[in-house]
Amino acid sequence: MDLLALSRWQFALTTIYHFFFVPLTLGLGWFVVIFETIYARTGNETYKRLTKFWGKLFVINYAMGVVTGIVMEFQFGMNWSEYSRYVGDIFGVPLAIEGLLAFFLESVFLGVWIFGWDRLSRKAHALMIWLVAIGSNLSAVWILIANGFMHHPVGYVINNGRAELVDFGALIANPRAWWLISHTLASGLVTASFFVLAISAYHLARKQHVDLFRRSFKTAAIVGVIFSITVGVMGHIQGSYLREVQPMAAAASEALYETSDPAPFSVVAIFDSTGKEVIWSLEIPKVLSWLYFFQFSGEVEGINNIQAQYTDLYGSGDYVPTVALAYWTFRLMVGIGFLMVALTLLALYLPWKKWPEKQTRWLKWAVWIVFLPYFANTAGWILTETSRQPWIVHGLLKTADGVSPQSAGMVLTSLVGYVLIYAVLMAADVYLLVKYAKAGPVEAESDAANAAENPTFSLTES
Repeated sequence: MDLLALSRWQFALTTIYHFFFVPLTLGLGWFVVIFETIYARTGNETYKRLTKFWGKLFVINYAMGVVTGIVMEFQFGMNWSEYSRYVGDIFGVPLAIEGLLAFFLESVFLGVWIFGWDRLSRKAHALMIWLVAIGSNLSAVWILIANGFMHHPVGYVINNGRAELVDFGALIANPRAWWLISHTLASGLVTASFFVLAISAYHLARKQHVDLFRRSFKTAAIVGVIFSITVGVMGHIQGSYLREVQPMAAAASEALYETSDPAPFSVVAIFDSTGKEVIWSLEIPKVLSWLYFFQFSGEVEGINNIQAQYTDLYGSGDYVPTVALAYWTFRLMVGIGFLMVALTLLALYLPWKKWPEKQTRWLKWAVWIVFLPYFANTAGWILTETSRQPWIVHGLLKTADGVSPQSAGMVLTSLVGYVLIYAVLMAADVYLLVKYAKAGPVEAESDAANAAENPTFSLTES
């Protein structure tokens, strides 16, 4: 493997590890907000217990997200220094704002929230978790604004061989970034909904703390239905916009090689060993045009035509990504998305039945749905980043030109090290989440009480 391949593998694997924690942090914080806000308004102790239980799991996941996230920014100096040199003046701006504003906001107020039980009034304490949730989502917004520039660069000029920011407003108003933001934030709420549904189902199946977990199950079902549908709608709109700004990525996700009007929709395809040529495909005529234009006509550009355009525009080269990867990750993401909509509708219906007494078998099985959004999130991230290749900044800088000038052996060493360390961290995180999720609210309340009396306990345990 060469330097470029190793650098890409390292960034991909560390990002996938990190992205396991991000969506749950984004969404679970809002569940804690919901439960504590109800407690602050009503004084109902049931919602205080729910707040402490889900808050404990939120803190564990948040801590691991911070640890893995710090490494991500190191990557730009380690393996992608040429990329940083070329667009650092632009890319660094939203990342700096994220670190100095959003990250400090969420971190400071999370500390106040952890140690503030019995020290603040109910409403003041609830305000802390509101600020934590807002801060964590603001972090995602600024990071995705930076990522949006990589997909659709705006507000820049090229000066002395480097991209320089000349329009900050254009950078933060970039439509590509905001479609990414809306899709990601909604995905976070879906991830948290399935997390809450699965753990609630585990306890309901065992008839443990039935009143508490019925409430969290119902809340997660409502949020899950709303945002599973929202993710689908936002994803479809984003896909239509992608056809305008990154037509090659859109064509690759559909394995559409020839420009067609109307365009067929490929249901399933078999690719050759390169992943760039279709051997066989089952197609439905006209459906792709309908998906884009809501009518059975309309031209959709194909891979071959876009390749010819890019050759004229950017010079000779292969501008076609690995089509098989884009094609199947897209279908995996969409397929799981439809399944999640169906499952949340079922979960919304269940509370009106007499359960858990009559639904124990379903509830035991429902524990495993916790993995679905993680598969969908990972597939979506892989689709988004790999379908842009060979560009690291679309139309400006190729991935091969952004890598650091260093030996492949150095990158291989750090790659192996990161994978091993992250595997240990992942195992520790899963162990803690499973431990406290299975323990239930009694263990969470005990830890919260110890944290209030002894801050050192909370720091070491959380």
